[in-house]
Amino acid sequence: MSFKSSVAIAAGRASYWFLHNFLHGGTALPGKITLALDPEVLQTLSRNYEVVIITGTNGKTLTTALTVKVLRTNYDNVLTNPSGSNMKQGIVTAFLTAQRTKSGRYLAILETDEANVALITRYVKPSAFVLTNIFRDQMDRYGEIYTTYAKILDGIRMAPQATIIANGDAPIFNSKKLPNPTIYYGFNATEDREQMAAPNTDGLLCPNCQSILHYYQLTYSNLGKYYCPNCDFKRPALTHQVTAVNAQTPTTSTFEIDGQPVKLHIGGTYNIYNALAAYSVGRHFDIDTNLIMQALNSEDEKVFGRQEVINIQDKEVTLILVKNPVGLDQVLSMLKTDNDPFSLAVLLNANYADGIDTSWIWDGRFENLPFERIPSVLAGGERYRDIAFRLKVAGVPAQNFEERENLNTVLEAIKKMPTKHVYVLATYTAVLQLRKAMAAQGYIKEGME
Repeated sequence: MSFKSSVAIAAGRASYWFLHNFLHGGTALPGKITLALDPEVLQTLSRNYEVVIITGTNGKTLTTALTVKVLRTNYDNVLTNPSGSNMKQGIVTAFLTAQRTKSGRYLAILETDEANVALITRYVKPSAFVLTNIFRDQMDRYGEIYTTYAKILDGIRMAPQATIIANGDAPIFNSKKLPNPTIYYGFNATEDREQMAAPNTDGLLCPNCQSILHYYQLTYSNLGKYYCPNCDFKRPALTHQVTAVNAQTPTTSTFEIDGQPVKLHIGGTYNIYNALAAYSVGRHFDIDTNLIMQALNSEDEKVFGRQEVINIQDKEVTLILVKNPVGLDQVLSMLKTDNDPFSLAVLLNANYADGIDTSWIWDGRFENLPFERIPSVLAGGERYRDIAFRLKVAGVPAQNFEERENLNTVLEAIKKMPTKHVYVLATYTAVLQLRKAMAAQGYIKEGME
């Protein structure tokens, strides 16, 4: 280790100690300090680690959490970035704070922002990349889905020996020929029938001949058993697959992977994909199927802002991050599986971490919500007027609706809602702000871990 690296790492660890113990933070700033002193420090910190990079638009955080649970059934030294701080500085902080035993295989399972894959791979040579999906998201940062994938490919091409573990139901992941060994996972849970995706869906053009793709099975958006009617482009053979989906509620999903039963204690079809990705990584590391299933079946899957349940007086408040049309639609579909009355708050911010363009809220199908079972709806956040107008257009009854900008007053309004269960859909910085307000009132601990 060079003198520059030693000084940088010491400074980063000291700043983390102070921030973590006195300010209940420290997910990104220690990494920034370390990188300022040694921009190449990741090369030193990641030495002796076998690295898995998990990236994509939706599902990175839960896929990472589930993958870590699976790998820890067999390995003692599994490092990760659990707070979801997935840019370069957050990943440096994860390495700075790693606790490891003196022996064993060292693994680093890193949730990585799509635009940061190349920045990380420049210094770290991963053994595997896990690709969840690519949907239109934060147009100001990523552009269209093809430019997002190009950013990821810039990183993958630096590690041609790394195994790609990709969602085979996403046509974009089969659109470029790469030298990497590739494992595909996906859904084979229904009978084949001829169908097409909705006309406003992204990513439906065949990369070979530009024809519109057709489907034999369609899970949501552009994901499914696709094929081109005019050339030989089609979904690749799957190594691992969801073979049945038996029951879904807002809090559980019961399904089968490779014929083995799973009960995931979190709702949403999109989270079944996340569990399938974690299963695929586990099998890649030769973990026994029974151990993987035990990890997936345990009851602590909920992580920061992803169906996190917080008790506020007599309410059960489920906090769910939303950030793009496809993710929002999947959350709205999940809410429809709740047969009991519930209240709803939607909190919209438009800071850099959220994406400054809020037009995506118009592509989310709020109109499909069962408003007859939702006696109270609230629009809040820094852009509360935008989301309030969207909800009014969707058909929220005026007598059931209120608007609050300040998140402290949002919290007070939630306490007065008429149902026991309240769903709060919020963009990233709104999640942070609401959790801070909750922490100030003693409902949760400060910080994100």
